[in-house]
Amino acid sequence: MVFIIAVIVIVVGIGFYFNLRKTGRKQEANVSSLAILIGFLVAVFNLFTVVPAGTVGVVDFLGQVSDNTLKAGVNIVNPMANVIKFSIKTQEIKETMNVPSQEGLSVQLEISILFKLDAEKANQIYKTVGPTYADIILMPQFRSVVRGVTARYEAKALYTASRERLAGEIVDELENLVGPRGIVIEAAAMRQIILPPRLTQSIEEKLQAEQESQRMAFVLLKEEQEAERKRIEAKGIADFQEIVSEGINQNLLRWKGIEATEKLANSANAKIVVIGSGKDGLPLILGGN
Repeated sequence: MVFIIAVIVIVVGIGFYFNLRKTGRKQEANVSSLAILIGFLVAVFNLFTVVPAGTVGVVDFLGQVSDNTLKAGVNIVNPMANVIKFSIKTQEIKETMNVPSQEGLSVQLEISILFKLDAEKANQIYKTVGPTYADIILMPQFRSVVRGVTARYEAKALYTASRERLAGEIVDELENLVGPRGIVIEAAAMRQIILPPRLTQSIEEKLQAEQESQRMAFVLLKEEQEAERKRIEAKGIADFQEIVSEGINQNLLRWKGIEATEKLANSANAKIVVIGSGKDGLPLILGGN
């Protein structure tokens, strides 16, 4: 539209310029030449279009959509064509919805979906859907898939590691539905899950009981290990005593007694030695200082 106006300005300006030159009205002719120059610059400027980074351009010339999309940067286009710019950056949609669980309970779920437009299919999106493709294609399928996936899981699964598997199923199913249309699904993130109060309490109590059971199992394992340690220690002491007792007999004890008697008898202390009166016939040593 701007290009057409610029061409009209140039044509009309040229006509006025020559007519004014013939009549000798030089000042008005100069104004016409200035208008011609401005119109020419505007026309040349419309031969180029700038596509910002992270976007692609779809060229629509009188209802005919080009099969090639314009890349980021400066592009030469038909000045009469309309260039529609589509973002190919990662976008986020946040949704809060009530979804059913396997038990039939209603769970409030806040979830985000990350997606982007396939640059090669931007012209197809424009021809079949339009710039509002996210509202027309993605959102209805997104809501339907989330409700379908959560209905296969129990509500407590949303509180456990199963939520990661659930998010993965949402991404896979949604990608199968909207991927062929040119929408790439990157991730699904569950931001907040609100269960019915009584269910939340029962789940928390169950998790607490499981943690207590695991703690008690650890305590019992520790006690068993301590008991095993004590059994090993007692067996070691018993083995030691058995070995020592086997090496001590009556002859050895009698010999040690004789040696001790001799040492005492030879000492300088006063004592009384009774021969043959001790146990096992050993001498008795009585007295002393």
